[in-house]
Amino acid sequence: MGSTPVQIGQRESDFSNPLGLLSDCHRRIERFLGVLLKLSETKQGGELEPSEAASLRAALDYFRDAAPKHTADEEESLFPRMRAAGALAGLADLESDHQLAETAHREVATLGRLWLAQGRLPEEPARRMTRLLRQLAEMYSRHIAVEDSEVFPEAARVLGAGELAQVGQEMKTRRNRTETER
Repeated sequence: MGSTPVQIGQRESDFSNPLGLLSDCHRRIERFLGVLLKLSETKQGGELEPSEAASLRAALDYFRDAAPKHTADEEESLFPRMRAAGALAGLADLESDHQLAETAHREVATLGRLWLAQGRLPEEPARRMTRLLRQLAEMYSRHIAVEDSEVFPEAARVLGAGELAQVGQEMKTRRNRTETER
């Protein structure tokens, strides 16, 4: 995996631009999912080089630690405000995607941690992991496109600067709270 490692805290936007920050998170989701899918497809549960194991661990950690915050940012901060403003009836579909992704990521994490612990993954669990990751890639492709091209622009139109600032503050608080809980 000769590419530059992706830093979990790396951001192009900050909390003063919550919609940009949410979109930046989509790029990280795509990159980490790409790492998982590439490893799963190319290694097929086989022995990992140390750098591959580190990449697998980093991607699993991202989806365990950071991705749930992103989902909470949308479902607890952004979507309720959009609903209150009468925007986008399709938010329930996006929330359903979040639930499906959470379930699939839990299984991928279990398989990935098993792979890391044992050094190999048996054939059927390896195939299952690849199937799950392909399903996630397909879902995220559609889901992220809708959010980036429809939801976030709509939020920028219907939510005032004060509401967006509140979303950003809630996002920041969510991350600070989890950092101090460790």
